[in-house]
Amino acid sequence: MNHRDPPGVIAPHIPADAYRRAEATGAPVVIVVQTTDRTGRPLRHYLYPIAIAGAATMGVFGLVAAFFALLDFASQTAATVGGAAGSLGIGGITLRLARPTK
Repeated sequence: MNHRDPPGVIAPHIPADAYRRAEATGAPVVIVVQTTDRTGRPLRHYLYPIAIAGAATMGVFGLVAAFFALLDFASQTAATVGGAAGSLGIGGITLRLARPTK
């Protein structure tokens, strides 16, 4: 079993049988703690900025796609209204909004 104590614990847990044997024989209890210092930066220091940049990129792509969808809808609506209205006359000036189809 791989047991790890939380940081800040000075002495790890000593099993009861080892403690009682050391108490009965008078032998000292030797605790060996093996620690390895990390070299370099942990992965989470790189992962968080990459995740935030990826989310921002996806958000910008979504915003651009929504903008293009809105432009497409607006152009189709303008073409439909122009085709249905025919010519528009204001004060003697007549505008033809769409060319008649043949």
